[in-house]
Amino acid sequence: MLNANVKHSFIKVVGEENFEDSKAGRLVYSYDATPNFQSMPDAVVSPRNKQEVAKIVKICNENSIPIVPRGSGTNLCAGTCPTEGGIVLLFKHMNKVIEIDEENLTVTVQPGVITLDMINQVEAKGLFYPPDPSSMKISTIGGNINENSGGLRGLKYGVTRDYVMALEVVLANGDIIRTGGKLAKDVAGYDFTRLFVGSEGTLGIITEATLKLIPMPETKKTMLALYQDIEAAAKSVSKIIANKIIPTTLEFLDQPTLVVVEAHAQIGLPTDVKAVLLIEQDGPPEVVERDMLKMEEICKKEQAISVKVAASDEEAEALRTARRSALSALARLKPTTILEDATVPRSEIAKMVNGINEIAKKYDLNICTFGHAGDGNLHPTCPTDARDHDEMERVEKAFEEIFVKAIELGGTITGEHGVGVMKAPYLELKLGKEGIAAMQAVKNALDPNNIMNPGKVFAKDSRKRVVITK
Repeated sequence: MLNANVKHSFIKVVGEENFEDSKAGRLVYSYDATPNFQSMPDAVVSPRNKQEVAKIVKICNENSIPIVPRGSGTNLCAGTCPTEGGIVLLFKHMNKVIEIDEENLTVTVQPGVITLDMINQVEAKGLFYPPDPSSMKISTIGGNINENSGGLRGLKYGVTRDYVMALEVVLANGDIIRTGGKLAKDVAGYDFTRLFVGSEGTLGIITEATLKLIPMPETKKTMLALYQDIEAAAKSVSKIIANKIIPTTLEFLDQPTLVVVEAHAQIGLPTDVKAVLLIEQDGPPEVVERDMLKMEEICKKEQAISVKVAASDEEAEALRTARRSALSALARLKPTTILEDATVPRSEIAKMVNGINEIAKKYDLNICTFGHAGDGNLHPTCPTDARDHDEMERVEKAFEEIFVKAIELGGTITGEHGVGVMKAPYLELKLGKEGIAAMQAVKNALDPNNIMNPGKVFAKDSRKRVVITK
């Protein structure tokens, strides 16, 4: 627990109403959306502006108190779980859209703004912010930036990183720096903006962000392609891209996922097929029409048993909503749901899906697979029960083999969920010891006292030692 002097210092900065150290108040912030991780913070502190953030960080640095920045806690890598105690820095007050600049096509926001709230304000101006994580109804922009969140539109438009133009960041010593700007070109010094995006709060605290906007697409269409062969669905993905078509969305759901999602959404999704591709294109009407016809032709050539274009905007939105609800639907099956995100080159999707199915069979597990097939980002998901220690051990072994398989196929251990605590033991598989050492050097330079979200990204031991064959 915090000593009385430190507690008084925090209260002096934010006021008693914004300092919480009761057991009940702390319990709410002892976990995030990651299963099986929970640790109590010593206090929860809610700053109202960047100056208060800087003062709080200085107190923490002087007293070696860990800081965990937190938005809505929707992350899936235990990134906002205070595993080493300290304070949770809550951005519930810093939740405003500061400016929508229609001349420079930017939006400037505080970190606590809800992603969908910002998107709605931007779209009211006829502008478009493409990153669309499935959690966008509740996740915050600060969290999206810390995790470099992706989404369904990532294939065509990229991820959060591709839209962050400028940041205001409080460093571990309390200094406030600004990176980037409303500029199309800027090569003045190191690209600190990109360094902080995806750093999971381990290098500094983001207090403001300027994001790139683009004009709203004129029109969009959505279709569903059905397959009785998973490999045929995967080949369709590669063929679409090879034909120089980049759809907005190119999503994959296997049969076990379809069954659960349809039971949850009840919109008439087929459950008697092995896989579906949810495909969307946006842009000028003539381009969308041309691309949809070509993609329909490709899917049918690759053994799709049915290709159907959504008849209305409402039907298309229902399909998108059903896809976004996949995790929620699967979470209804058992008390614990382990959702991962192994990513491979899109040409290796079929091998990866088959590999996941073989590993699931090997360990006698039910693993459902869905994800962003167009960019190779798959989400193998295992409904299980944390109280069943034997099964949980098999789950861990299975996912370890899934990560190894992804690396062998030229992929990575995480495409959008981040490293946090969950993936830290596997990071060396991807980066090697030298890569970890280089990252650690950056961390030590910016945060020498290791107060910024300690225990995340860097594993305390390399217990996952597996030989990778390429």
